[in-house]
Amino acid sequence: MSSSGELAERARRAKDKKAPLGPDIDLSRYSSQAEEHPPMELTSISKSEQEVLALTGIDVTGKNRSGTFVQMDHSVVCSMASQEGLEVLSTEEALKKYSWLRDYWWRAVPVDADKYTSQAELRWTKGYFLRALPGVRSIFPLQACLYISQEGIAQNVHNMVIVEEGAELHIITGCAVSPRVKSGLHVGVSEFYVKEGGKLTFTMIHNWSEEVAVRPRSAAIVEKGGLFLSNYICLQPVESLQMYPTAYLEGEDAVARFNSILLATPKSLLDVGARVHLRRRGSRAEIVSRAVTRGGKVYVRGHLIGEAPLIKAHMECQGLILDEKGFIHAVPELEGRTKDVEMSHEASVGRIAGEEITYLMARGLSEEEAIATIIRGFLEVRIEGLPPELQMELDRVAVASEKSMF
Repeated sequence: MSSSGELAERARRAKDKKAPLGPDIDLSRYSSQAEEHPPMELTSISKSEQEVLALTGIDVTGKNRSGTFVQMDHSVVCSMASQEGLEVLSTEEALKKYSWLRDYWWRAVPVDADKYTSQAELRWTKGYFLRALPGVRSIFPLQACLYISQEGIAQNVHNMVIVEEGAELHIITGCAVSPRVKSGLHVGVSEFYVKEGGKLTFTMIHNWSEEVAVRPRSAAIVEKGGLFLSNYICLQPVESLQMYPTAYLEGEDAVARFNSILLATPKSLLDVGARVHLRRRGSRAEIVSRAVTRGGKVYVRGHLIGEAPLIKAHMECQGLILDEKGFIHAVPELEGRTKDVEMSHEASVGRIAGEEITYLMARGLSEEEAIATIIRGFLEVRIEGLPPELQMELDRVAVASEKSMF
């Protein structure tokens, strides 16, 4: 039998292992007041701001998009759907329009999970509501952007995405700050509900700055035969990022996939993970991460929990260290709670081999071009189930981001 001291030590270690990293942010440092912004044509914003939005996959013209939502600070400046059967509203409007939405509010993410979820409730500053009606398939992706244009504010949004039975929805969402903003706080609570036979592809691209703290808190509930595909990209500087989205596979043959592409610049701390509860027979999950550090710290976590027979799950993490001050810590966890589960993981952390650089330089590339080519190939993840137009958008953003990477 273990002594009380040993049990306490085990509990402390377990807590430390699970606890997200990053500074304990003093929320009082950030202003809860923001200037009001009127509705606007996105093409009217400055060229420099349009370039920032482009790096997050947002097209200000709305071309090849099924709808657009943009929130600037605490104000919704654009909200429209261009395809029948899709809804694009602020969560404030949606709660007024639909009384039933309260049944979903804080259902996937507990309001008391931590001080950031509490902040999102007590000092809520809107967010987006995106919905595909039963059987509707989005022709083009919806785009949504949460933008900070005022120095030192806290943006506390609560987002809601609902894909009804048999519907299919593709979303590309960008979070960014104005070129003139140095510091701020973004707290983003996002709840995803994928009904029976529904499919949701959610692609998030972050473009912050070196003194911005980011605390997303999100979860998805997926019903029978549903698919939740989450892609996350962060290739720009950020002070600290802490996120651990969770998917609950509540129906037979439900599927969740998480893909992350991360770059940690000097002084950045990225703590990014994903957790999937496989709760019904035949459910499947995959967590794939690519992380590069140029001097920042990266913690990559994955947690697969098999709770039903005949489930399959896999996680994979690959890390690349480019600077001696860089740090990557991969934390994979597999948890089987019944027989007939199949779960696996693999992880690797290394550096660029000198012979690879020499090989490319012998073919006419400079050392910088050779390193950039190797990194580009390392970060290139072909995502199963991603529509071709979204894959092209991801490739375009990666190429544009690369210009500021070196």
